[in-house]
Amino acid sequence: MFKHSLIFLFSIVLLFACKQKKKEPEKKYISVLSLIRGQVAHVDTALYSIMRVEYIDSIHNDTIYIPREKFGEAAKDFLDIPDLSDQKIARRYKEESRYDATINKVVITYTPLYPKAEEVQKQELLITPDIAANDNVNNIIINRVISNRDSIIQKNMLWQIDKSFQVTTIRQLSGKPETITTIKVSWNEDPYQ
Repeated sequence: MFKHSLIFLFSIVLLFACKQKKKEPEKKYISVLSLIRGQVAHVDTALYSIMRVEYIDSIHNDTIYIPREKFGEAAKDFLDIPDLSDQKIARRYKEESRYDATINKVVITYTPLYPKAEEVQKQELLITPDIAANDNVNNIIINRVISNRDSIIQKNMLWQIDKSFQVTTIRQLSGKPETITTIKVSWNEDPYQ
């Protein structure tokens, strides 16, 4: 009888101990993905001339105009990043912010808690502080590393709000020299700048 009472008491204590665990506070991160989706939606409905310039190993290779309907497809590298407004994803990242006086920008950086478990190694926002007109996000920088059995692909991505985006892909195949491909898509600026 004493043995059963002890097991019952231990079970109740264990049950209450499990319920008393503190919940992790909800992380309220800026959704970089939402900002980019908004940009894509804007370009899809605007009358911009959209130009795509490609460089392979620093040599200008190809320039084409792309139709508005294909803009989302061109921006696919940005549209498949993790959405940090989703709490399941936000728990895997940490946020750091600082003011950089040399460029007059607030820099908000999201990095994974366990870098080897994530493709996206960094999402960074550069924001111009402006009290009168609200703060404006100017640039979004994303770094991604994709490792396969036979290759490592590093993508350095830059989105300049209301102007252009650029993806530089560094591909290292096993036993071959690395190749660097840069694709710049612009809709509201000179693509050769």
